[in-house]
Amino acid sequence: MPYRSPVTDIRFILDHVVLLAPIAATDRFGESTGDLAEAILTEAAKLCDTALAPVQRAGDLTPARLENGVVRTSPGYAEAYAAIRDGGWVSVSAPAEHGGMDLPQTLNMAIHDMMSGACLSLQLLPLMTQGQIEALDHHASDALKALYLPKLVSGEWAGTMNLTEAQAGSDVGALRTRAEPNGDGTYAITGQKIFISWGDNDFTGNVCHLVLARLPGAVAGTKGISLFLVPKFLPDADGQPGAANAVKVVSLEHKMGLHGSPTCVMAYEGATGWLVGQEHRGMAAMFTMMNNARLGVAMQGIGVAEAACQAATEYAAERQQFGPIIGHADVRRMLGEMRADTFAARSIALACAQAIDMGTATGEADWAARAAFLTPIAKAFGTATGIRVAETAMQVHGGMGFIEETGVAQFYRDVRVTAIYEGTNGIQAMDLVGRKLADGGEAAFRLLEEIEAGAEAARGDQPDLAGAVWAAAETLREATEWMVGREGADRNAGATAYLEAFARVLGAHYHLKAAMAEGGTGPRAALARFYIGRRLPLYAAHLAAARDGAEAVLALTPEALSS
Repeated sequence: MPYRSPVTDIRFILDHVVLLAPIAATDRFGESTGDLAEAILTEAAKLCDTALAPVQRAGDLTPARLENGVVRTSPGYAEAYAAIRDGGWVSVSAPAEHGGMDLPQTLNMAIHDMMSGACLSLQLLPLMTQGQIEALDHHASDALKALYLPKLVSGEWAGTMNLTEAQAGSDVGALRTRAEPNGDGTYAITGQKIFISWGDNDFTGNVCHLVLARLPGAVAGTKGISLFLVPKFLPDADGQPGAANAVKVVSLEHKMGLHGSPTCVMAYEGATGWLVGQEHRGMAAMFTMMNNARLGVAMQGIGVAEAACQAATEYAAERQQFGPIIGHADVRRMLGEMRADTFAARSIALACAQAIDMGTATGEADWAARAAFLTPIAKAFGTATGIRVAETAMQVHGGMGFIEETGVAQFYRDVRVTAIYEGTNGIQAMDLVGRKLADGGEAAFRLLEEIEAGAEAARGDQPDLAGAVWAAAETLREATEWMVGREGADRNAGATAYLEAFARVLGAHYHLKAAMAEGGTGPRAALARFYIGRRLPLYAAHLAAARDGAEAVLALTPEALSS
């Protein structure tokens, strides 16, 4: 079935659940009115439905390939990317001074939601470029900004992020790539990087790599890492692509999914690069790119969940087994879980984007703290939802879900990596209970106060739903107090369960707001009752695990695990 961008659902959330209006009320984003949002989302939907969705299967069936050192992309990708570029979609959140639209991340992430549902492999490219734009805007010299940002913002050039090495994955501090001063303000970059999404292509004028490397004499670990901009082609005196730089694609990874996205092994052989930011402060600069990239990855999971929901619902309405299978209670249950979790994950991710925008617009620390707290939840829950929903879509399809020709298995194969890259979901959970609770839980407690206040306001109209949400928030408050009082292994052993529980309660909060906006009746209210009755209760099991401590986990010695 053809993919249809969920503009109606996104607009409902922005109008009634996670409001765009407060963002538009700021001086910074005053032009982002409801009418503009409607126009932007409608046009983005046309792009996704007519240009991106048609190349989804082509990317899977005819993967990118390396041919005589040149990456050849999947059929139709060049034309689909041209539609992205020519429509200005890379520039949505980029600064106006460099040619961007300067719109809120909330709208940008809603667009990435739709792009991901249409064609996840291709969505990765503008997402990576936008991340590089942000890193350069915050940390690069004026000269680098003037040369590179207009080309990146226009989509004429593309950007990548080069962190990982064979021996340095999550432990980025173990990287070995070297940067030697050339004496003219440039550096010679030597080393090899792996897992580089869209490390090359055959349709943009240049590919600009942000590369982490060590300067001579740098200390060990992350404190000795610097960041460099290394283009595929060295710009000439007119700023146009000139001589080829000493960087090449060694090979493409053979992956479970995302076949249309070339994942490259990159070799830097004394390649010319320019320092971005301060020496030995590369991780701080790179994290500017990674934080919003993590929210973008959350949208990838949500977008695939949306596409899988649509495919499964369409199939269930048409497939006859003692009547249409959508009439069977267990099939209806699966479809309900898929749709309810997708709504919850989408609302959480847009709430994170809203907090980013409000922090940018107001400079208020509370908004920045909320954005930081919600980022790991949005990333982990959004991608886990994408995986669960894609798997359930295969189950709804029965035997046909296991047959590649239906295209349903592609959802699962494509989305599975989202729980791994841009910081595994386990790392997101440990970040949540570590850095994000380091404020004594203040950001968490402010969110819980908002949830409880919303439940109190709904008691008159929806007493059962409101009571369940309030009780869950109060139990989560107690668990948060317990988590704040623990350290090290006790926190980390329960981190994933705690994150999942927090996401479940947040999802119930947003479902309750949706039900209230609909007056307690109608399809969204029905979905809210389903979620609060069947999905919210999972939080209790997660909190029991979160508070179990580390003893049982650490008792699982290698001998116990291999017996």
